Amino acid sequence: MKKILISIILVILLLSLTIAPATTGTKSLKQNISTKKSSEEQINQTISEKIFDTFFRILMKISHKPSVAAGIIHNNSLIWSKGYGYYDIENQKTATKDTLYLQASVSKTVTATALMQLYEQGKFKLTDDISKYLPFDLKNPNHPDINITIEMVLSHRSSLADDNLYWLCLSYQPGDPDIPDWPHPWLEEYLTPNGSAYSASTWSTYKPGEKYLYANVGFSLIGYLVEIFSGQDFNDYCHEHIFEPLKMHNSSFRLRDHNQNNIAVPYEFKNGEYFRHPQYGTPLIYPAITLRTSVEEFSHFLIAHMNGGVWNGVRILQNSTVEEMHKAHFSPEDKHNYGYGWSISKKLFNKTQISHSGGYVGCLDLVTYKPWKDTTVIFFSNELDSELISSKIEYKTINLMNKLLFLKAHRLIKENN
Repeated sequence: MKKILISIILVILLLSLTIAPATTGTKSLKQNISTKKSSEEQINQTISEKIFDTFFRILMKISHKPSVAAGIIHNNSLIWSKGYGYYDIENQKTATKDTLYLQASVSKTVTATALMQLYEQGKFKLTDDISKYLPFDLKNPNHPDINITIEMVLSHRSSLADDNLYWLCLSYQPGDPDIPDWPHPWLEEYLTPNGSAYSASTWSTYKPGEKYLYANVGFSLIGYLVEIFSGQDFNDYCHEHIFEPLKMHNSSFRLRDHNQNNIAVPYEFKNGEYFRHPQYGTPLIYPAITLRTSVEEFSHFLIAHMNGGVWNGVRILQNSTVEEMHKAHFSPEDKHNYGYGWSISKKLFNKTQISHSGGYVGCLDLVTYKPWKDTTVIFFSNELDSELISSKIEYKTINLMNKLLFLKAHRLIKENN
């Protein structure tokens, strides 16, 4: 039943967004009065906005999203942004483009950017054995003679298996506690066979470089490398070299840096109601998970990635580095792939789409860049149907909302040209 409802909504919305402007435009041409045409265009835009908002809110209800903040970037500008619903239900706080949302795995785009800045400084080569820079030898015990390179870790090809849920759950901590042994020696204890936190499930049986296997702890290693190469705390480095240059003054990987009243509350929908989680940190894997930012501020970072490393005249990466990050490094002919901190997928007519999704306790986010349209859509929300995994209907509805945002982008770009 829900699938049918979603299909009906999409059809009606498509008709509404395409038929309405054509009808109004015909009337305006017949009357040939410029002032009235301008007035009708404004009325038409208002009606279209209301239609869009109505269906968007219906989809929010179906997917159990108490709030969403969304944005559309085109031609190096945030051309549209809006908040929907309450980011704090109990206190009825309305979401806006400035509301801070936990990014979950979208955080990896910033973590990879930080390391690639240091790559540009000649601190390492992407083909280097990562053990060359760590205070311990990192090898898959199933293939101890094969080196694990930095680019393998960046592109989820290191042969690290899915994360150990025991440690992931332990990492979920209300507030923002420090762990004295992170990043070292904890990473050594977790990743090496004689370590106190080690599990045989940490590593797959695949050879390093052989297969794409998503592992959050790999980006804890990336964060650690940033600290090793820069001599700075990872979060401090990101503030100095990414957030401040891009005027992302309210963005951070650490909860302690934020006014919690401005952060979307993490919710979980269960048994027909919203369960409120506390604001939390994930100290063991925080470079992979805990960026909090807003649509407005994150648009600066995304514009830099869309514009060869430059936002508002400020360069954070060289164009050639951005191209490497946006390129598939596992098996380029595959439909779905991963670059350096970005998901890469091939669409119809062999067009490449660059994106990253993120889902963790109380958040589900999606950022999608279509280079051939010079357009990026931002979607932030503060709910997940289960603690760590989105439900099937939730996942499909979010993808549909993303498509609707691209339809809106197409309409806005057409109107402004």
